[in-house]
Order: sequence, then structure tokens, then C-alpha cells
Amino acid sequence: MTNSLEPLLAEIRGCTVCSRYLPNAPRPVLQAGHGARVIVIGQAPGSKVHESGVPWRDQSGDRLRDWIGLDNVVFYDPSRVALIPMGLCYPGAANGADLPPRPECAPLWHPRLLNLLPKAQLVLLVGMHAQGYYLRDHVKATMTDTVRDFAVYGPSRFPLPHPSWRSTGWMRRNPWFEAEVIHQLRQRVRQTLGD
Repeated sequence: MTNSLEPLLAEIRGCTVCSRYLPNAPRPVLQAGHGARVIVIGQAPGSKVHESGVPWRDQSGDRLRDWIGLDNVVFYDPSRVALIPMGLCYPGAANGADLPPRPECAPLWHPRLLNLLPKAQLVLLVGMHAQGYYLRDHVKATMTDTVRDFAVYGPSRFPLPHPSWRSTGWMRRNPWFEAEVIHQLRQRVRQTLGD
């Protein structure tokens, strides 16, 4: 099992399944290692991440790392943290916002990937696409309600809003997130990583 992750990652990075729907050539962006204890499942790479090829290397990533209390060294250590978006390639944008992740990716790659991450204990579900897919019938009426009730999904899953610039206004309207949820999130991540 130890050697089977690298071939799978190579296969994923060569994926062209949804290339005809993408604005650019496919460039699947993810990070995973056998020892990863925390998995971050987000939406899809944005244009900056597509260019760099590094997951969460943008302002959304800066905010997410602040929320979970991890520096770049730990966050980008695949032996500790796996970064697996719902859609592995940049889907493009329309009306000033990124398009939803391509629907082909998660069913095609996630089961095989997650099966090769046996030490994972905590999955952060970032945004409504990840929450809808992984929480299915247990997702609340709104993303806000799902995040507010984060405790019911624990200890192995933790729903979060997407940390885009739009979350600034959302956090202002929902001060309980910063006052209550972030502390619990950081504590859960530290416990999971053994820090």
C-alpha cells in the first residue's frame, strides 16, 4: 500500500477527463501523503493556484491557514496535511466568480485517494460543494447553518465556509464563527496533528 499512492497521484496529475470544459489545459492541483492526518477538501483551484500549481497558494489559502492555525511549513507537508479539492482543475469564471468544481473529479478520484490515506482522522469540508457531497442528507438548509452546527459532524468532519474575499462580509454578519468556531477548529487540528 505504501507505494500505491505515488502512481495514483501521477495518474491524477495526468487526468484530462474534463479538458473540453476547461478554459485552460488541465492542471490537477492537490497534495497527499500516506501519513496525512488532516484532509482539507475545498472547491477547486482558482486562477492563481492554477498558475502556481500549489494548492491554496492565494489569499483564500492565507485566510484558511489563519483559521486553522497552521503555518506554511505544516500546511504544505503532505505527510501531515492532504489538500484535495472537489474539482482538481481550475474550472474558469463567470460573472466575477469562479465556476463550481467540475462534477467528474470527486467521484472519479476521491474514493481511491481517501482509501490510501489510512491515518487521516479529520476532514475539513471547506465550502458548500464539499459539504453537499460529503454530508449529503445531513447538510443543513444553508451553509451557515451547517457551519454553525459543526459539532454534530465531529469528531472526524468539520464544515467551514469557503475563505474567499466574500467570507469577510459573511464573518461580519456571523460573529459567532470567529468567537466560537475558530477556537474549536484550531484545537481539533492541533489535537489531530499531535501538536
